[in-house]
Parts: sequence; C-alpha cells; structure tokens
Amino acid sequence: MGAYILRRLLLIVPTLLGIMVINFALVQFVPGGPIEQVLAQMQGQGDVFEGFAGGGDAGIGGSAGGEDSGYAGARGLPPEFIAELEREFGFDKPPLERFLTMIWNYMRLDFGESYFRSISVIDLILEKMPVSITLGLWSTLIAYLVSIPLGISKAVRDGTPFDTWTSGLIIVAYAIPGFLFAILLLVLFAGGSYLQIFPLRGLTSDNWHELGLWAKIGDYFWHIALPVTASTISAFATLTLLTKNSFLDEIKKHYVMTARAKGLSPQQVLYGHVFRNAMLIVIAGFPAVFVGVFFGGSIIIETIFSLDGLGRLGFEAAVARDYPVIFGTLFIFGLIGLLVGILSDLMYVLVDPRIDFERREG
Repeated sequence: MGAYILRRLLLIVPTLLGIMVINFALVQFVPGGPIEQVLAQMQGQGDVFEGFAGGGDAGIGGSAGGEDSGYAGARGLPPEFIAELEREFGFDKPPLERFLTMIWNYMRLDFGESYFRSISVIDLILEKMPVSITLGLWSTLIAYLVSIPLGISKAVRDGTPFDTWTSGLIIVAYAIPGFLFAILLLVLFAGGSYLQIFPLRGLTSDNWHELGLWAKIGDYFWHIALPVTASTISAFATLTLLTKNSFLDEIKKHYVMTARAKGLSPQQVLYGHVFRNAMLIVIAGFPAVFVGVFFGGSIIIETIFSLDGLGRLGFEAAVARDYPVIFGTLFIFGLIGLLVGILSDLMYVLVDPRIDFERREG
C-alpha cells in the first residue's frame, strides 16, 4: 500500500502541472485582462467589456501605449503609463516566462498578491475559508447521516409503499435546482414574503462577540440553517439512490442467500455481511460529494445568501481578471482535490482490508 500511495503522490505533480498549463493557455485568449479593467474604471465604464474593441488578453497585448497598444480604452493615454501598468502586472514579460515564474513561486508556496485587493492570495483564502468549510462540511455530514440510513431502508423495503413515496420525494428534491430552492427558502422563511424566522445574510449576528458560548453556537446554527439546507438537497438525493442501489446489488448475491440459509438473522446478514461491501461505492463517492458542495455549489449559495466565501471569491476574481487569485486558488484547490482522491482509496482499505491496490496495478 505504501508504494501505491507514493506513486499516487508522484502523479499529483504532472496532473497539477497539466491543469495549470491548460488554464493558463486558455486565459491568454480571453479578452479583457486586468489592464483593460483598470482602463475601464478610469474611464468610468465599470465593465471592461463595454469598451472592448478586440485584441487579446493583457498578457498577450501588442506594443505598449496609445492607440497601438492593443488595450481597450487606451486611446489617448501616454505610452509610458501603459508600459508602467504592464510592469506592475508583470505583463512586460512573455507568457512562457510568466508561467514558469508562477510555477516556481507556487513550488515555494508563494502565491502572490491580489491585483485589486492589496492582500496576499493565501490571506485572502484563509479569510474566506470559514464560510466554504461551513457549507461543505455540514452539507456533506447531513447528506451522509440522512441518506445512508434512508437508502438502506429503501433497499430492505424495495417495492413497498415506503419505497415508492420516498422515491417520489427524492426525485422532486433532485429535480429542483439548488438556486431555485435557495430562493424559495428565502421567500418563505427569511422575510421574503412570508415568515421572518431566519436571518437573510452572514454566518453570525453583528453582536456575536458579545454573546455567551451557547448563544454563539445557537446564533451560528441559526444563520447556517437555510444555506446548508439549500446546498444539501441535491447531494442528499443522489447519495440516497446510490446507497439503495448499492445495497440492492449486494442483497441479491449468492453469499447473502448462503448466510440466510445458515440461520443468520436479517440484521446479522445486513450489517455483518452486506454493509461492508455495499458501502464501498458510497465511500468512493465521498470526495465527489464533498468537493462538489465545497467548490461547485457554494458559488450560487454564497451569492444568494450574501456569504463571503471561496465560491464568491472565485467568481469575483474571474470577473475582475484577478489572475493571482484565479491561479492561486486553482492550484490550491486542485491539489486538495487530488489529495482527497488518495484519501478515498485509503478509506476503501479501511472499510475492506481485502482490497489491495498494489496487487491490482501489478
């Protein structure tokens, strides 16, 4: 197992490098770089695309200055000013040199500083991390705590009225888009049109630091109730059906019939034999569920509930062409995703020690 983990760790390097190369290359062809953003703000346009007249990204742009600079909104500005902007953003160097410098800095855990926030990328991520951890952790935990028992119950009672009406509820939950469900929760329970039970924004109240310990805990859960519910619903539906189907496949196998023929009780068969094998695929789906909630669904949920987390940070960085934040978060989250994949394999072995990845690869 040690050799397998070592190989997986070594594969992280080319995989992560490939991710960075592809995204860096794509960015070179996206119009409206940070220099265009600065020029648009200077001219009061607000959005770089309102005045963009063609040409590539700021990192590719042609000669510096005036009408021939290749930058939208640069008309009439002195070439020295444009050249200074290029030096400030590092665009006075060719793309390959900028990419190699960026990777070398990342290897030394130097992720640079945001173009527009005057704060390092690491400090910015640490500042936004609590919101995304809250959504990802609680949503994944609740999804597993609810979906696994429900999926097992549906498998054991397959074809019964219980299985039928719970399947109907799950299908409805899966069909509702997360953002639509989040808006519905706001309208119904956050003072949109009906009840004012939960707060509209933030993770804590303004006077949170003045509260006692239990009051702080209660205030925290009061604030996260709606966003966590909205981010859990799609993962809950998928995981429940995954658990049910996995248990149904195992229940129909010959070793289960043999165990029953030996006189074992249904509970002994289910939790002594079926559970370990059926849970393998559920555990394999853990990284996808957690990473999906942590990185993907958080963008919409954070925006709707006015939560200042990593999803919203990534969206704003993409709109503003804040490249250090874009590539820094991409590198860090890509690394986390690859490490979580290795953790999933370790959980495989923990649940079923019979699994030997080294023998399979050999």
